[in-house]
Amino acid sequence: MNATNTLFKHRTPIQIRFKDLDKVGHVNNANHLTYFELARMHYSDDVLGRIDWSKNGFVVASTRVEYRKPILLEDKVFVLTRTVKMGTKSFEMEYQIIKVEQDGSETSLATGASTMVCMNYQTHQTIPIPEEWKKQVMDFEELTS
Repeated sequence: MNATNTLFKHRTPIQIRFKDLDKVGHVNNANHLTYFELARMHYSDDVLGRIDWSKNGFVVASTRVEYRKPILLEDKVFVLTRTVKMGTKSFEMEYQIIKVEQDGSETSLATGASTMVCMNYQTHQTIPIPEEWKKQVMDFEELTS
């Protein structure tokens, strides 16, 4: 593990599927967002516990990806996830897709970030981040206000 990855406390394994590949044998770029989404849901379950998505949750307001190296079918890949900033109604998340090499070292394949906005799904309105969620994330990430 390199020094950058020690900033990330959450790790989600990704199973690369044959259908993820493009014509040249790389994971198609659109799949990176799906990998981020999967990691975000695991992070949510692990840090916030089970959310009743029929009531309150969060949605992606914006996202970006920086591609560094291709992901191949045989790669052992993980998405590292962290929350870096908490606002009133939104929070910022960062992601890093890494490959674990044969010698145990890690190579960064892509990085990304997203802005998440808390929503009441019944009223379709934005809501402040629930205080319990804020506390759980800030404790997990060791963030200060």
